[in-house]
Amino acid sequence: MEPSLSLAQPVPWYQAPFVWFKRLYQWVLHWADTVYGVPALFVLAFAESSFFPIPPDVLLIALALARPRRSLWYAAVCSVGSVLGGMAGYGIGYFFWDTLGQPIINFYHAQATFATVQGYYRENAFFYVFTAAFTPIPYKVFTIAGGICQIQFWQDLILGSLIGRSLRFFLVAGMFYFFGPPIKKFIDRYFEILTILFGVLLIGGFLVIKYLH
Repeated sequence: MEPSLSLAQPVPWYQAPFVWFKRLYQWVLHWADTVYGVPALFVLAFAESSFFPIPPDVLLIALALARPRRSLWYAAVCSVGSVLGGMAGYGIGYFFWDTLGQPIINFYHAQATFATVQGYYRENAFFYVFTAAFTPIPYKVFTIAGGICQIQFWQDLILGSLIGRSLRFFLVAGMFYFFGPPIKKFIDRYFEILTILFGVLLIGGFLVIKYLH
């Protein structure tokens, strides 16, 4: 694993957000090397659904790489944590928009995205919850918006989240479960390129929301 950057290391102002994100990414990855890997995966999946920027796939992949035969269990933990986190995001939008929801949206500069999502929910809430749960589109924006728009809790939020998140995480984990050694060799060889692609997908998720209409 790549060594962590020193917090005292000075960086140009324009690089600061990228360095901060990389340090956070490394902090998430380090849990895979501890006995707290599975609890950390659950907490990360829960937090990412409502406010945390790093998706749980990062830690899920790290754990599945180390123990491919347990990868489906990791996917189950990740799915449950994420759906429960989606419920928390809904609650933030429904009960605590002024105190918690709006500051979270402002932190990610997703005000325009949030307004767009509210429009989507008038069309087909289940479809858009499922899409956000399955793809790199920022799921947290959809869960918080779900509370504001008061979409149907069980039919749209829970069912859409459960199907989308489970498909996503079990698809990732299944690759390691059935093809562990070849995939590990591939990731070890192209780790830096895959990390860059993952970051592009993460940023692209926000752009997809912005330009979908």
